Amino acid sequence: MKESDNPQIQLAFDFIQYTGKNLFLTGKAGTGKTTFLKNLRQVSPKRMIVTAPTGVAAINAGGVTLHSFFQLPFSPFIPLHDISEPGFSVNASSEEQHAFRFNREKINIIRSLDLLIIDEVSMVRADVLDAVDVVLRKYRNQHLPFGGVQLLMIGDLQQLPPVVKDDEWALLRNYYQTLFFFGSRALQKTNY
Repeated sequence: MKESDNPQIQLAFDFIQYTGKNLFLTGKAGTGKTTFLKNLRQVSPKRMIVTAPTGVAAINAGGVTLHSFFQLPFSPFIPLHDISEPGFSVNASSEEQHAFRFNREKINIIRSLDLLIIDEVSMVRADVLDAVDVVLRKYRNQHLPFGGVQLLMIGDLQQLPPVVKDDEWALLRNYYQTLFFFGSRALQKTNY
């Protein structure tokens, strides 16, 4: 990426490029978030997958939906165990409810992944992000949040919130204080 006229954009690029830390990139519409994503994809040597919560957002980002890549069901993901508990295993909890089984090619992609980009993250529910955490832990490092994969979360919290039906919130409110992505139990175990 060439030296940017925007020092914040250059800082975000350097942060993604030279660290393994998770990053939440936010800004109003028209501030360059999509341009940043497209430039990052062109120049970064990191092995990455670009995802989004909806088909339209995924097409706009040049990626796939979170649900399709991680083969997530549309039903709520109930975290039955706390990831910080001693003896936590990805073979327990909701992983049993949702058979996260992938073909060899998908497993190889997951195992080689350096960076997971989630565009329009404001629309991602906390339980969906925790389901992604379980998949990544299963096929990578079960002791690290998101299996040790770096996250780049792009979005504007002033835009669309996550869609939550009343019956889903009735199930999930015992586990989450909020269903925005930042309520994810796995994300709360990271510094971003």
